Amino acid sequence: MANGKPALDAERDAIVGALVPLVDGIAATFGPVCEVVLHDYRDPEKSVVAVAGALTGRSAGGAMSEIGLRMLARGDEAVDELNYLTRTKGGQQLKSSTMVLRDSTGSVFGALCVNVDVTAVQQAQALLAGIGGAGAAETPTTTFGNDIDSVVEAIVDAHQLRRGRTWVQLDRAQRLELFRGLDEHGVFAVRRAIEQVAVRLGISRASAYSYLSQARAATGTPATSDPASDGGAA
Repeated sequence: MANGKPALDAERDAIVGALVPLVDGIAATFGPVCEVVLHDYRDPEKSVVAVAGALTGRSAGGAMSEIGLRMLARGDEAVDELNYLTRTKGGQQLKSSTMVLRDSTGSVFGALCVNVDVTAVQQAQALLAGIGGAGAAETPTTTFGNDIDSVVEAIVDAHQLRRGRTWVQLDRAQRLELFRGLDEHGVFAVRRAIEQVAVRLGISRASAYSYLSQARAATGTPATSDPASDGGAA
């Protein structure tokens, strides 16, 4: 129907608008240890609609995080992720929940995220575990930022660091695995990501597209059009 998309956009705008007051309300309820972020995935590079709290340093108009990119990559298959642990670059331990927003058709178009600083709790648990002889599990660092470019670059760097090798030291299978991992994290769902990855790895744009195509073919993922030419994810 011709007016379907405008109607859905109006519905989504209404849902987002209704949730904006909740952002400040939830953050005020839990105090300075809490941060609440409202995302609209229709604009991944400026997905943050509203934010209250300052745990991750983001502001309205900022980009989605590494977690948001993963949600975007899953599309309508994305589900709520509740009470998981993350860690900021500054070392803060966060207990987080990401609740997806859906329109009346069931399509995912955003998320409401709640982060609570549990650093003190984690430190106490580590102390008790040490006394008891048990080791505390390491929480992975999650990339947050107002700039989508820095988020993409950090994900690429993290994937290389986990392998302990540079691009030139990887064999073909390992290179395909790297691109498969980046794709699963939603890196290629945003505009210009393929160019950023190519520059970060020191390879040509054509090579980057080739590895991505081969990685997707190996997993049976349908090939997609050039995100730089079609405007990326909506």
